[in-house]
Amino acid sequence: MLPNTGRLAGCTVFITGASRGIGKAIALKAAKDGANIVIAAKTTHVNPKLPGTIFTAAEEIEAAGGKALPCAVDVRDEQQISNAVEKAVEQFGGIDILVNNASAISLTNTLETPTKRVDLMMNVNTRGTFLTSKACIPYLKKSKIAHILNLSPPLNLNPLWFKQHCAYTIAKYGMSMCVLGMAEEFKGEIAVNALWPKTAIHTAAMDMLGGSGIESQCRKVDIIADAAYSIFKKPKTFTGNFIIDENILREEGVKNFDIYAIKPGHPLLPDFFLDEHPDTITKKMESHDAVPELKEEKSQSPPKPRSGAVAETFRIVKDSLSDDVVKATQAIYQFELSGEDGGTWFLDLKSKGGNVGYGEPSDQADVVMSMSTDDFVKMFSGKLKPTMAFMSGKLKIKGNMTLAIRLEKLMNQMNARL
Repeated sequence: MLPNTGRLAGCTVFITGASRGIGKAIALKAAKDGANIVIAAKTTHVNPKLPGTIFTAAEEIEAAGGKALPCAVDVRDEQQISNAVEKAVEQFGGIDILVNNASAISLTNTLETPTKRVDLMMNVNTRGTFLTSKACIPYLKKSKIAHILNLSPPLNLNPLWFKQHCAYTIAKYGMSMCVLGMAEEFKGEIAVNALWPKTAIHTAAMDMLGGSGIESQCRKVDIIADAAYSIFKKPKTFTGNFIIDENILREEGVKNFDIYAIKPGHPLLPDFFLDEHPDTITKKMESHDAVPELKEEKSQSPPKPRSGAVAETFRIVKDSLSDDVVKATQAIYQFELSGEDGGTWFLDLKSKGGNVGYGEPSDQADVVMSMSTDDFVKMFSGKLKPTMAFMSGKLKIKGNMTLAIRLEKLMNQMNARL
């Protein structure tokens, strides 16, 4: 972990969404230097699903050595932003660093994203970042440090990242476009940069998206806090950059990244918007048959017939079903499988006792999953995590994401039998 240098002592850091997760981790890192932290977040009352409020965060910041100013701020409300900025200037004399961390996410496709969810993502991510920056800029201009840091991704126009969650991508890229524009607009006065993790980061939001067991594939929030801290140490001339956490920490001399892993040595989930091999990913996504080359190889000299792999998987799944499983899941899943033994299959976890079979379900599916038969068998036998399959483009999901996550939990219970 990066040691603290004391460089941020007396500096005022305004952080949106700082009551938990990444925002709070950045706050605590700066607090150890003796910084003043403005906690601009919505949560004022305890939520059983999401731990932490602006007041509990303030207590932790004070305990770490910083000064805290908790402000109830919904970044969709311009007046609340203005009030918090005024309070910060009144209490601490100015603002030196702004971290636009508040964000809303919905990994749903175009037809499955309700208008109110579109509005939420656009208003929190893009508009909220713009308005908070606008309110802080007059004070940042007076600072010797003067940094704006947006927790947003590099602008990657690979269609892969738009195809499955268009609204979310647009909203996050709006934050990144603020970096592009403001870095140029305030060159020489304010450093404006974006920071994004190379791998999934373990937060309450990630638990909700990925379900139980996801944390072993994630890194701790500390890696983002350390990366942000290293950016704040840079001069104002360091601007307009789209920084990946691991890359900047390598430049700082960090060699052991296991210290950031929730479960050292466990494979990590790559984050959205980053292409290790963009051409390969795009070609796979464009081809509905997924991997035609592999299919041809198998048909030339198959070691054994694969015709029953999917059927056998569904047979084992059927044996695992019970009224309790149906009651806990309440969803119908349809699988569009490409390759040998493929076609349309279903898993009905709404009707009494549950049902599986070849063809379309009798009632409309809540979730439709498309993938190759090979990946399907791997997924149900625990060799391929559904979250990993989805994020790498091997699995396409249409429909209710919450119910899709529910299926992953069910798979974890079945893995021993499969």
